[in-house]
Amino acid sequence: MIFKQYMHDQGGCLSYLMGCTRTDVCCVVDPQLDIQPYLTSASSKNLTITHVFETHTQADHLSGARKLADATGAAVYSHKSVQAAFPFVPVSEGDELMVGNVKITVLHTPGHTPDSVCFLVADTTRSVHPWIVLTGDTLFVGDTGRPDLDGSAEDLYDSLYQRLMKLDDAIEIFPSHFAASVCGRALSPKPSSTVAFERRFNPSLQFPSRAEFVQFVIQSLPVQPPRFHKVRQFNLGFLQEPPIDKTFDENSLQITVEELKLPINR
Repeated sequence: MIFKQYMHDQGGCLSYLMGCTRTDVCCVVDPQLDIQPYLTSASSKNLTITHVFETHTQADHLSGARKLADATGAAVYSHKSVQAAFPFVPVSEGDELMVGNVKITVLHTPGHTPDSVCFLVADTTRSVHPWIVLTGDTLFVGDTGRPDLDGSAEDLYDSLYQRLMKLDDAIEIFPSHFAASVCGRALSPKPSSTVAFERRFNPSLQFPSRAEFVQFVIQSLPVQPPRFHKVRQFNLGFLQEPPIDKTFDENSLQITVEELKLPINR
């Protein structure tokens, strides 16, 4: 199994390429708008990109999912609740997809957004048991996703405490963001962790009740940048022109004093 993490320092984004050298196929998870690094990596290993997975509809940066699908002929896979202006393959809780010998199991983990999913990854040449979980914006290293992007703090609690924290301690966690992202509050600069370490040391995972967690996770949330909604609309295919200048444009995503006085269009 090939597993490659891409760190996009501006914006604190992470994306992934996973592949099977026995069958010469691979997939990309949460691709950025600049798709060349994925094409280069796949070509260097003589792999064909057959699947493009989205952990959720991104709001802080421009997704490269459609662009990568167009360039490679791969299908885009998103949760069935997504309403998009382009064709994609809907996935649901418990779905299992094979990318060569790599098995990917879908966990529906709403909270950050209603369509948030995590992907359990198993290298079946070694074991049928999962080795990795790609947690999107549901669980970060040292933090959790903010629930105010049409999400729910209550759902986030259930996804974290009843789903992800029930996984085996040894499973490695690879999120879609690290420090510098606006999708959380106190993300670590470390781009990966384990279930056991986060269960023990992540401040968001130390509460005995849903009510205490909800109070903690909604307090002191940073102001939601007003262009988040337009970025999501672009990523869903409803806007033809990107609302920001590049994959992550910090200046365009920052809220001004004038905008702070105005209601956010939803």
